[in-house]
Amino acid sequence: MVVGAEVCHRNIPVLDVQFNRCITKGNNIQKIEEMVEISSPKPVLRGIHTSATVSVEASLAELDLRDCNSISDTSVDMGVLQFIPTIRSGSFSDIGPVRCMEDEHIRIDDLAMHLGSMFRCPMPSAFYGVFDGHGGPDASAFMRKNALRFFFHDTDFPQALVADDTFIEGMENSVREAFLTADLALGSDCSISSSSGTTVLTALIFGRLLLVANAGDCRAVLCRKGEAVDMSHDHKPLSPSERQRVESCNASVDDGGYLNGLLGVTRALGDWDIKGSPTAASTSPLIAEPEFRRTLLSEDDEFLIMGCDGIWDVMTSEKAVGIVRRGLRRHNDPERCARELVMEALRLHTFDNLTVIVVCFSSPSSIGPGASSFCEHSRPRLLCSLSPEALRKLRSLLCDQ
Repeated sequence: MVVGAEVCHRNIPVLDVQFNRCITKGNNIQKIEEMVEISSPKPVLRGIHTSATVSVEASLAELDLRDCNSISDTSVDMGVLQFIPTIRSGSFSDIGPVRCMEDEHIRIDDLAMHLGSMFRCPMPSAFYGVFDGHGGPDASAFMRKNALRFFFHDTDFPQALVADDTFIEGMENSVREAFLTADLALGSDCSISSSSGTTVLTALIFGRLLLVANAGDCRAVLCRKGEAVDMSHDHKPLSPSERQRVESCNASVDDGGYLNGLLGVTRALGDWDIKGSPTAASTSPLIAEPEFRRTLLSEDDEFLIMGCDGIWDVMTSEKAVGIVRRGLRRHNDPERCARELVMEALRLHTFDNLTVIVVCFSSPSSIGPGASSFCEHSRPRLLCSLSPEALRKLRSLLCDQ
Protein backbone atom coordinates (compact mmCIF):
# COMPACT_ATOMS: atom_id res chain seq x y z
CA MET A 1 0.00 0.00 0.00
CA VAL A 2 1.42 3.37 -0.96
CA VAL A 3 0.35 6.54 0.73
CA GLY A 4 0.95 9.84 -1.01
CA ALA A 5 1.10 13.39 0.16
CA GLU A 6 -1.99 15.51 -0.01
CA VAL A 7 -2.75 17.61 -3.06
CA CYS A 8 -4.90 20.69 -3.11
CA HIS A 9 -4.71 21.60 -6.76
CA ARG A 10 -3.38 18.62 -8.62
CA ASN A 11 -2.06 15.07 -8.27
CA ILE A 12 1.26 14.07 -9.83
CA PRO A 13 1.84 10.30 -10.12
CA VAL A 14 5.42 9.17 -9.61
CA LEU A 15 6.40 5.53 -10.05
CA ASP A 16 2.90 4.38 -9.17
CA VAL A 17 2.96 6.31 -5.90
CA GLN A 18 0.60 9.22 -5.50
CA PHE A 19 2.55 12.29 -4.48
CA ASN A 20 0.60 15.44 -3.98
CA ARG A 21 1.24 19.11 -3.90
CA CYS A 22 -0.90 21.22 -1.61
CA ILE A 23 -0.94 24.87 -2.64
CA THR A 24 -3.42 26.85 -0.58
CA LYS A 25 -2.44 30.69 -0.36
CA GLY A 26 14.14 16.59 11.45
CA ASN A 27 26.22 -5.83 19.54
CA ASN A 28 26.33 -2.75 21.84
CA ILE A 29 23.86 -0.01 22.21
CA GLN A 30 23.94 3.29 23.96
CA LYS A 31 21.15 4.11 26.42
CA ILE A 32 17.95 4.79 24.56
CA GLU A 33 17.56 8.28 26.08
CA GLU A 34 20.89 9.36 24.58
CA MET A 35 20.84 7.42 21.36
CA VAL A 36 20.93 10.16 18.77
CA GLU A 37 24.02 9.81 16.64
CA ILE A 38 25.66 12.13 14.13
CA SER A 39 27.63 10.67 11.26
CA SER A 40 30.26 13.13 10.02
CA PRO A 41 30.66 13.65 6.26
CA LYS A 42 33.26 11.49 4.57
CA PRO A 43 35.64 12.93 2.01
CA VAL A 44 34.62 12.34 -1.33
CA LEU A 45 -8.10 22.13 2.09
CA ARG A 46 -6.38 19.66 2.07
CA GLY A 47 -6.90 16.05 1.65
CA ILE A 48 -7.35 13.02 3.84
CA HIS A 49 -5.13 9.97 3.54
CA THR A 50 -5.57 6.42 4.67
CA SER A 51 -2.26 5.08 5.90
CA ALA A 52 -1.30 1.47 6.22
CA THR A 53 -0.46 0.16 9.66
CA VAL A 54 2.16 -2.53 9.84
CA SER A 55 2.83 -4.87 12.73
CA VAL A 56 5.53 -7.52 12.52
CA GLU A 57 7.75 -9.40 14.92
CA ALA A 58 11.04 -7.72 15.78
CA SER A 59 14.40 -9.38 15.62
CA LEU A 60 16.67 -9.04 18.62
CA ALA A 61 19.54 -8.42 16.24
CA GLU A 62 18.01 -5.04 15.41
CA LEU A 63 19.37 -3.87 18.75
CA ASP A 64 22.90 -4.09 17.31
CA LEU A 65 23.54 -0.37 16.85
CA ARG A 66 26.81 1.47 17.24
CA ASP A 67 27.51 5.04 18.26
CA CYS A 68 30.45 6.62 16.43
CA ASN A 69 31.45 8.60 19.52
CA SER A 70 31.02 6.11 22.33
CA ILE A 71 29.74 2.57 22.75
CA SER A 72 28.66 1.22 26.08
CA ASP A 73 26.99 -1.98 27.14
CA THR A 74 23.63 -1.56 28.74
CA SER A 75 20.77 -3.78 29.75
CA VAL A 76 17.53 -3.50 27.80
CA ASP A 77 14.23 -4.34 29.42
CA MET A 78 11.72 -6.59 27.70
CA GLY A 79 9.40 -3.65 26.93
CA VAL A 80 12.07 -2.20 24.67
CA LEU A 81 12.83 -5.55 23.07
CA GLN A 82 9.18 -6.13 22.23
CA PHE A 83 8.42 -2.67 20.82
CA ILE A 84 7.50 -2.53 17.15
CA PRO A 85 6.51 0.84 15.66
CA THR A 86 3.17 1.03 13.89
CA ILE A 87 3.64 3.59 11.16
CA ARG A 88 1.02 6.15 10.17
CA SER A 89 1.53 9.66 8.89
CA GLY A 90 -0.06 12.85 7.62
CA SER A 91 1.21 15.92 5.77
CA PHE A 92 0.15 19.41 4.79
CA SER A 93 1.57 22.20 2.62
CA ASP A 94 0.71 25.83 2.02
CA ILE A 95 2.14 28.41 -0.35
CA GLY A 96 2.31 30.97 2.45
CA PRO A 97 2.63 34.71 1.78
CA VAL A 98 4.84 34.30 -1.32
CA ARG A 99 3.96 34.06 -5.02
CA CYS A 100 5.49 30.72 -5.95
CA MET A 101 5.23 27.29 -4.33
CA GLU A 102 8.69 25.73 -4.26
CA ASP A 103 8.15 23.03 -1.62
CA GLU A 104 7.62 19.37 -2.47
CA HIS A 105 7.33 16.29 -0.30
CA ILE A 106 6.87 12.55 -0.43
CA ARG A 107 5.65 10.04 2.15
CA ILE A 108 5.36 6.27 1.91
CA ASP A 109 4.20 4.45 5.03
CA ASP A 110 4.85 0.98 3.57
CA LEU A 111 8.04 1.11 1.53
CA ALA A 112 8.44 -2.66 1.16
CA MET A 113 4.99 -3.04 -0.35
CA HIS A 114 5.69 -0.31 -2.87
CA LEU A 115 9.10 -1.59 -3.94
CA GLY A 116 7.76 -5.12 -4.36
CA SER A 117 8.45 -8.61 -3.08
CA MET A 118 12.02 -8.64 -4.43
CA PHE A 119 13.00 -5.89 -1.97
CA ARG A 120 14.11 -7.44 1.34
CA CYS A 121 14.32 -5.19 4.39
CA PRO A 122 13.55 -5.09 8.12
CA MET A 123 9.89 -4.44 8.82
CA PRO A 124 8.04 -2.15 9.11
CA SER A 125 9.64 0.09 6.49
CA ALA A 126 8.84 3.67 5.47
CA PHE A 127 10.34 6.58 3.54
CA TYR A 128 9.69 10.33 3.82
CA GLY A 129 11.22 13.37 2.17
CA VAL A 130 10.87 17.15 2.25
CA PHE A 131 12.34 19.19 -0.61
CA ASP A 132 12.48 22.95 -0.05
CA GLY A 133 13.33 24.63 -3.34
CA HIS A 134 14.79 28.05 -4.07
CA GLY A 135 15.45 29.90 -7.30
CA GLY A 136 12.24 28.46 -8.74
CA PRO A 137 10.44 25.11 -8.32
CA ASP A 138 12.50 23.13 -10.85
CA ALA A 139 14.94 21.42 -8.49
CA SER A 140 12.44 20.45 -5.79
CA ALA A 141 9.95 19.13 -8.36
CA PHE A 142 12.75 17.11 -9.98
CA MET A 143 13.66 15.56 -6.63
CA ARG A 144 10.08 14.67 -5.77
CA LYS A 145 9.60 13.08 -9.16
CA ASN A 146 12.83 11.07 -9.13
CA ALA A 147 13.42 10.43 -5.41
CA LEU A 148 12.63 6.73 -5.48
CA ARG A 149 14.88 6.18 -8.49
CA PHE A 150 17.83 7.91 -6.85
CA PHE A 151 17.38 6.35 -3.41
CA PHE A 152 16.38 2.78 -4.25
CA HIS A 153 16.63 1.89 -7.94
CA ASP A 154 19.88 3.48 -9.13
CA THR A 155 21.92 2.81 -5.99
CA ASP A 156 23.14 -0.39 -4.43
CA PHE A 157 20.69 -0.17 -1.55
CA PRO A 158 21.39 -2.99 0.94
CA GLN A 159 18.85 -5.76 1.36
CA ALA A 160 18.56 -7.74 4.57
CA LEU A 161 15.94 -8.81 7.06
CA VAL A 162 17.90 -7.52 10.06
CA ALA A 163 19.17 -3.97 10.66
CA ASP A 164 22.65 -4.97 11.80
CA ASP A 165 25.87 -2.96 11.48
CA THR A 166 26.46 -4.04 7.89
CA PHE A 167 22.96 -3.04 6.84
CA ILE A 168 23.21 0.35 8.58
CA GLU A 169 26.58 1.16 7.04
CA GLY A 170 25.36 0.13 3.59
CA MET A 171 22.20 2.18 4.01
CA GLU A 172 24.09 5.34 4.95
CA ASN A 173 26.47 4.88 2.01
CA SER A 174 23.55 4.34 -0.35
CA VAL A 175 21.67 7.43 0.89
CA ARG A 176 24.83 9.53 0.63
CA GLU A 177 25.32 8.32 -2.94
CA ALA A 178 21.69 9.19 -3.73
CA PHE A 179 22.18 12.80 -2.55
CA LEU A 180 25.37 13.25 -4.57
CA THR A 181 24.02 11.52 -7.68
CA ALA A 182 20.85 13.62 -7.62
CA ASP A 183 22.98 16.75 -7.28
CA LEU A 184 24.96 15.87 -10.42
CA ALA A 185 21.76 14.98 -12.26
CA LEU A 186 20.36 18.45 -11.54
CA GLY A 187 23.49 19.93 -13.09
CA SER A 188 23.28 17.83 -16.24
CA ASP A 189 19.54 18.28 -16.92
CA CYS A 190 19.22 21.09 -19.46
CA SER A 191 15.56 21.61 -18.59
CA ILE A 192 16.43 22.74 -15.06
CA SER A 193 17.68 26.25 -14.43
CA SER A 194 21.24 26.38 -13.10
CA SER A 195 20.05 28.88 -10.48
CA SER A 196 17.46 26.44 -9.11
CA GLY A 197 18.32 24.38 -6.06
CA THR A 198 16.69 22.53 -3.20
CA THR A 199 17.42 21.43 0.33
CA VAL A 200 16.66 17.77 1.06
CA LEU A 201 15.55 16.11 4.30
CA THR A 202 14.79 12.37 4.30
CA ALA A 203 13.78 9.85 6.96
CA LEU A 204 13.99 6.08 6.60
CA ILE A 205 12.44 3.61 9.03
CA PHE A 206 13.44 -0.06 9.03
CA GLY A 207 12.15 -2.04 11.98
CA ARG A 208 12.98 0.16 14.97
CA LEU A 209 15.83 1.95 13.20
CA LEU A 210 15.21 5.59 12.29
CA LEU A 211 17.78 7.20 9.97
CA VAL A 212 17.53 10.89 9.09
CA ALA A 213 19.67 12.45 6.35
CA ASN A 214 19.77 16.20 5.82
CA ALA A 215 21.37 18.73 3.48
CA GLY A 216 20.01 22.22 4.13
CA ASP A 217 17.80 23.95 6.65
CA CYS A 218 14.77 21.68 6.81
CA ARG A 219 14.50 20.02 10.20
CA ALA A 220 13.40 16.71 11.71
CA VAL A 221 12.33 16.62 15.38
CA LEU A 222 11.58 13.48 17.38
CA CYS A 223 9.17 13.54 20.31
CA ARG A 224 10.66 11.33 23.02
CA LYS A 225 8.89 11.17 26.39
CA GLY A 226 7.18 14.42 25.45
CA GLU A 227 10.49 16.20 24.85
CA ALA A 228 11.84 17.55 21.53
CA VAL A 229 14.95 15.81 20.19
CA ASP A 230 16.44 17.38 17.05
CA MET A 231 17.25 14.71 14.48
CA SER A 232 18.97 17.09 12.07
CA HIS A 233 21.24 20.12 12.08
CA ASP A 234 20.27 23.32 10.24
CA HIS A 235 22.95 23.99 7.61
CA LYS A 236 22.94 27.77 7.73
CA PRO A 237 25.95 30.04 7.06
CA LEU A 238 25.90 31.38 10.63
CA SER A 239 26.16 27.89 12.13
CA PRO A 240 29.68 27.76 13.67
CA SER A 241 30.63 24.41 12.14
CA GLU A 242 29.25 25.34 8.72
CA ARG A 243 30.85 28.79 8.78
CA GLN A 244 34.23 27.25 9.54
CA ARG A 245 33.86 24.82 6.64
CA VAL A 246 32.72 27.59 4.26
CA GLU A 247 35.58 29.89 5.18
CA SER A 248 38.07 27.06 4.71
CA CYS A 249 36.89 27.01 1.07
CA ASN A 250 37.86 30.71 0.74
CA ALA A 251 34.20 31.73 0.73
CA SER A 252 32.55 34.32 2.94
CA VAL A 253 29.47 34.75 5.10
CA ASP A 254 28.03 38.26 5.22
CA ASP A 255 26.46 39.95 8.21
CA GLY A 256 22.99 38.93 7.04
CA GLY A 257 23.92 35.25 7.19
CA TYR A 258 24.23 34.60 3.45
CA LEU A 259 26.82 32.46 1.72
CA ASN A 260 28.84 34.80 -0.52
CA GLY A 261 25.95 37.23 -0.13
CA LEU A 262 23.73 34.96 -2.23
CA LEU A 263 22.27 31.94 -0.42
CA GLY A 264 20.89 31.34 3.06
CA VAL A 265 22.04 27.70 3.26
CA THR A 266 25.43 26.01 3.03
CA ARG A 267 24.21 22.62 1.77
CA ALA A 268 21.80 22.04 -1.10
CA LEU A 269 21.31 20.07 -4.28
CA GLY A 270 21.48 21.97 -7.57
CA ASP A 271 22.52 25.65 -7.58
CA TRP A 272 25.10 24.95 -10.27
CA ASP A 273 25.46 28.65 -11.01
CA ILE A 274 27.17 28.83 -7.60
CA LYS A 275 28.98 25.48 -7.70
CA GLY A 276 30.37 26.15 -11.15
CA SER A 277 30.60 22.72 -12.72
CA PRO A 278 30.49 19.05 -11.62
CA THR A 279 34.28 18.87 -11.75
CA ALA A 280 34.61 21.89 -9.47
CA ALA A 281 31.93 20.83 -7.01
CA SER A 282 34.44 19.32 -4.59
CA THR A 283 35.96 22.75 -3.91
CA SER A 284 32.67 24.64 -3.72
CA PRO A 285 31.55 25.94 -0.30
CA LEU A 286 28.02 24.82 -1.22
CA ILE A 287 27.85 21.04 -0.98
CA ALA A 288 25.23 18.30 -1.30
CA GLU A 289 26.85 16.01 1.29
CA PRO A 290 24.19 14.96 3.82
CA GLU A 291 24.61 14.65 7.57
CA PHE A 292 23.11 11.64 9.30
CA ARG A 293 21.49 11.08 12.67
CA ARG A 294 20.02 7.78 13.72
CA THR A 295 18.28 6.27 16.70
CA LEU A 296 16.58 3.08 17.79
CA LEU A 297 12.89 3.70 18.40
CA SER A 298 11.27 2.61 21.65
CA GLU A 299 7.94 3.06 23.41
CA ASP A 300 9.22 6.45 24.58
CA ASP A 301 9.15 7.76 21.00
CA GLU A 302 5.78 9.16 19.98
CA PHE A 303 6.20 10.86 16.61
CA LEU A 304 8.58 12.57 14.18
CA ILE A 305 8.01 16.03 12.70
CA MET A 306 9.65 16.92 9.38
CA GLY A 307 9.29 20.52 8.23
CA CYS A 308 10.77 23.09 5.89
CA ASP A 309 12.46 26.22 7.22
CA GLY A 310 9.24 28.22 6.89
CA ILE A 311 8.10 26.41 10.04
CA TRP A 312 11.33 26.75 12.02
CA ASP A 313 11.84 30.41 11.17
CA VAL A 314 8.97 31.24 13.53
CA MET A 315 8.75 28.23 15.83
CA THR A 316 11.06 26.27 18.12
CA SER A 317 11.29 22.50 18.04
CA GLU A 318 9.73 22.40 21.52
CA LYS A 319 6.74 24.48 20.46
CA ALA A 320 6.11 22.29 17.41
CA VAL A 321 6.24 19.12 19.50
CA GLY A 322 3.77 20.62 21.96
CA ILE A 323 1.29 21.49 19.21
CA VAL A 324 1.42 18.02 17.67
CA ARG A 325 1.25 16.25 21.01
CA ARG A 326 -1.83 18.18 22.08
CA GLY A 327 -3.42 17.57 18.69
CA LEU A 328 -2.91 13.82 18.86
CA ARG A 329 -4.52 13.73 22.29
CA ARG A 330 -7.43 15.80 21.05
CA HIS A 331 -8.23 14.21 17.67
CA ASN A 332 -5.45 11.62 17.08
CA ASP A 333 -5.02 12.56 13.41
CA PRO A 334 -1.45 13.25 12.15
CA GLU A 335 -2.86 14.94 9.06
CA ARG A 336 -4.70 17.49 11.15
CA CYS A 337 -1.60 17.96 13.32
CA ALA A 338 0.44 18.81 10.23
CA ARG A 339 -2.18 21.34 9.18
CA GLU A 340 -2.29 22.87 12.67
CA LEU A 341 1.48 23.39 12.59
CA VAL A 342 1.23 25.14 9.22
CA MET A 343 -1.64 27.32 10.41
CA GLU A 344 0.31 28.30 13.53
CA ALA A 345 3.32 29.30 11.44
CA LEU A 346 1.07 31.45 9.26
CA ARG A 347 -0.39 33.05 12.38
CA LEU A 348 3.16 33.87 13.47
CA HIS A 349 3.76 35.62 10.12
CA THR A 350 6.23 33.31 8.44
CA PHE A 351 7.57 34.59 5.10
CA ASP A 352 7.99 31.32 3.23
CA ASN A 353 6.28 28.24 1.83
CA LEU A 354 5.23 25.72 4.45
CA THR A 355 5.41 21.94 4.45
CA VAL A 356 5.06 19.53 7.39
CA ILE A 357 5.04 15.74 7.69
CA VAL A 358 4.03 14.10 10.98
CA VAL A 359 4.94 10.41 11.40
CA CYS A 360 3.41 8.54 14.35
CA PHE A 361 4.99 5.39 15.76
CA SER A 362 1.95 3.96 17.55
CA SER A 363 -1.50 2.80 16.58
CA PRO A 364 -4.47 5.15 17.17
CA SER A 365 -5.74 3.06 20.07
CA SER A 366 -2.45 3.35 21.97
CA ILE A 367 -2.45 7.13 22.31
CA GLY A 368 -2.62 8.29 25.92
CA PRO A 369 -5.61 9.50 27.92
CA GLY A 370 -7.74 12.15 26.33
CA ALA A 371 -7.43 10.87 22.75
CA SER A 372 -10.09 8.99 20.86
CA SER A 373 -9.98 8.25 17.16
CA PHE A 374 -13.55 7.04 17.27
CA CYS A 375 -15.18 9.83 19.24
CA GLU A 376 -13.29 12.92 18.12
CA HIS A 377 -16.53 14.92 17.97
CA SER A 378 -17.75 13.85 21.40
CA ARG A 379 -18.28 16.58 23.97
CA PRO A 380 -17.69 16.43 27.74
CA ARG A 381 -20.72 15.47 29.80
CA LEU A 382 -22.18 18.05 32.14
CA LEU A 383 -23.02 16.83 35.63
CA CYS A 384 -25.44 18.68 37.91
CA SER A 385 -27.26 18.06 41.20
CA LEU A 386 -30.80 18.91 42.31
CA SER A 387 -31.69 20.69 45.49
CA PRO A 388 -33.93 18.80 47.97
CA GLU A 389 -36.90 21.09 47.04
CA ALA A 390 -36.41 20.47 43.31
CA LEU A 391 -36.09 16.75 43.92
CA ARG A 392 -39.41 16.70 45.82
CA LYS A 393 -41.13 18.56 42.96
CA LEU A 394 -39.70 16.14 40.42
CA ARG A 395 -40.94 13.15 42.41
CA SER A 396 -44.39 14.75 42.71
CA LEU A 397 -44.57 15.30 38.95
CA LEU A 398 -43.54 11.73 38.25
CA CYS A 399 -46.13 10.35 40.67
CA ASP A 400 -48.86 12.46 39.03
CA GLN A 401 -47.96 10.93 35.69
